[in-house]
Amino acid sequence: MEEFEYEINSSEEIDEETLFIVTQTFKALGDPTRVRILHLLFKKECSVNEIAETLDIRQSTVSHQLRFLKNLRLVKYRRAGTTLYYSHDDEHVMLILKQMINHACHS
Repeated sequence: MEEFEYEINSSEEIDEETLFIVTQTFKALGDPTRVRILHLLFKKECSVNEIAETLDIRQSTVSHQLRFLKNLRLVKYRRAGTTLYYSHDDEHVMLILKQMINHACHS
């Protein structure tokens, strides 16, 4: 079994900022559209149009979800001309997502 870097100390409370970030991250992973987007971005960098076409989702929906994910620093982008290319930005969260997908596939 893999050893965790962070050890939970039962006598310490979680500060409000950390609590907010943790709950928002789980909220992000609780939405099917955002999970689909993150799964795609785990595999490759994509523009909004590529994400919309690949996942058959409206471009406005993709943009809205990417904004949510970007605010949580789960995705990042780079600009090439007028096009923004998105990729995942947090290996820890991507590992959690990968583990959850593996867990669901082996149930």
